[in-house]
Amino acid sequence: MASNLPAEHRALVLDTIEEGFHVKNIPTPQLDPGSAIIHIIAAGIISYQREIYNGGRGYNFPKPIVGGASAIGRVAALGPDSTVLKPGQLVYVDCFIHSRDNPDDLYISAIHEGLTDGSKKLIRDVWRNGNWAEYAKVPLENCFALDEKRLCGSLGYSVQDLLYMCHLLVAYGGLRDIELGPGDTVVVSPATGNYGGAGVMTAIAMGARVIAMGRNEKELARLKKLVLKGSPNASIETVKMTGDEMADAAALKAFGTIDAALDFTPPHATKSPHVKSAIWALRRGGRVSLMGWNEELMAPCVISKNIAMKGKLMYERQDIVQFIKMLEMGLFPRGENFVDTKIFKLEDWKEALDVAAEHTGIGRFVAFTP
Repeated sequence: MASNLPAEHRALVLDTIEEGFHVKNIPTPQLDPGSAIIHIIAAGIISYQREIYNGGRGYNFPKPIVGGASAIGRVAALGPDSTVLKPGQLVYVDCFIHSRDNPDDLYISAIHEGLTDGSKKLIRDVWRNGNWAEYAKVPLENCFALDEKRLCGSLGYSVQDLLYMCHLLVAYGGLRDIELGPGDTVVVSPATGNYGGAGVMTAIAMGARVIAMGRNEKELARLKKLVLKGSPNASIETVKMTGDEMADAAALKAFGTIDAALDFTPPHATKSPHVKSAIWALRRGGRVSLMGWNEELMAPCVISKNIAMKGKLMYERQDIVQFIKMLEMGLFPRGENFVDTKIFKLEDWKEALDVAAEHTGIGRFVAFTP
């Protein structure tokens, strides 16, 4: 099922942390059973990838490596065991890789080698390179068909804007894990970053009422305005985080019964009390999804109120399948009310990573178009 592939292609390669990236011509990968070659149209950039690749975050991954995150592209070639995908088909390529014979061996492609010997073997020897390239070899199971006629035709999404789903998916994984349902009320905190903002948009699309917490009042106002422009019937409230645990809890309780909370605490705010504030505000039997770095978790009421607290890394494969159905059903905003995407060529990688670090919050995204 292979098609004609070029002998070489352009990619953004990191040989060493000290040298930084270089655009290079590298050999186009060859097919194996269980793999696909994707012609990349758009490849996402995460806001903190500058710190990953300059060593600031201390993440471990093998080098040299082609950088990257999730992407959207067209199937260029398929391994002999593919039964559904077709050459030329538009697909979402997910960056979260699991071992086939031990799913607990997992890692995020080109970002972190994971924590097990199995995950380190996979990133070192099998699925090393990311998607900041013209072509990428990826596991078949990480390719998800997109209804191009529906998404890019009827609904009017561009491929670059569709890739914002890689942020939304992370939030969806956490929200689905705590069984957020239509009519539920969920606290999202902090809501002013990329993933928190994505959590707000995703929870609204799931039919929930959202209370968005954050320190930046200007960004909270922008968030609420964007949500209501894209989803005029949405139920969205905002609460400014003051750092006073009980005062913030009281501000949340003022909005009535709260069923759930989703947390994306960034690494620099591990001691923030906002998660405890959200826990105090939950109803008895409330649920909390922990997807960030918060170390201040245990409010005294967790046991007495039967609070369920669940950690979640990314999402499951079935979450991606279900999320794409939501997109194709038209449950998310469109156009400028969905996302403002900044696009860069591989050669402009320094500027791209800098812009990604600043162009953050709900409805903001940065991508390469190799």
